[in-house]
Amino acid sequence: MSASSSTSDRHIAVLGGSAGIGLATAQLFADRGATVTIGGRNRDRLEATVKELGGSARGIEVDAEDADALRTFFDEAGPISDLVVTVTRRGGAGPATELADADLAGAFLGKSVAHLRAVALALPTLAADGSITLVTAASAQAALPGTAGLAAVNGALEAAVAPLAAELAPRRVNAVSPGVVETGWWDDLPADTRHATLAQFASRTPVRRNGRPEDVAAAIAAVLENSFITGVVLPCDGGLRLT
Repeated sequence: MSASSSTSDRHIAVLGGSAGIGLATAQLFADRGATVTIGGRNRDRLEATVKELGGSARGIEVDAEDADALRTFFDEAGPISDLVVTVTRRGGAGPATELADADLAGAFLGKSVAHLRAVALALPTLAADGSITLVTAASAQAALPGTAGLAAVNGALEAAVAPLAAELAPRRVNAVSPGVVETGWWDDLPADTRHATLAQFASRTPVRRNGRPEDVAAAIAAVLENSFITGVVLPCDGGLRLT
């Protein structure tokens, strides 16, 4: 690849590609002519997303928390040039007083462990000049009260980026760290609470708005397409980490 290359001749696998940031990412690359394979848990949503993406897009049902399911996903996907991992678990925020009873093991399994397993299991079919892009969260770089659990989960994943980039070279490994992005991740909150919370974040963010999935997809494309970027965690948070 050149320093800034087209994706039209690439096969990009997007885990978590049927909703939110993953869907926006898959759509962006499909629009740029890439072959896209998306993975997700919900078969009906996968099928609908593949129709929406059009072209040579393909969907494979997968539970990213299950190592055997991931193995099957990569076997069925075949050779890929790039991997994007956007899977996460909803929720996880809460005060420090609740951490003793929180499902911390589940939170790590659903994000940090799932991402790292995906990286390991993609390697047999990932191109030698390929790339891996993980999606973490700004909680790892901020100091927002009530996010210690989220910060630990995402911080662990961000800490792995540099050693992975060194070990897997010349393959490139990067992460994009979104701030508050208005996706279904917030759906666990009651409607009134969700609206108030999102409005509060928008007002404190330097750009005075919350993110959109398309914002993060553009950041993912920036690191994936530039073959001179590796070992980087790119904030895409509207400056929220500065507040």
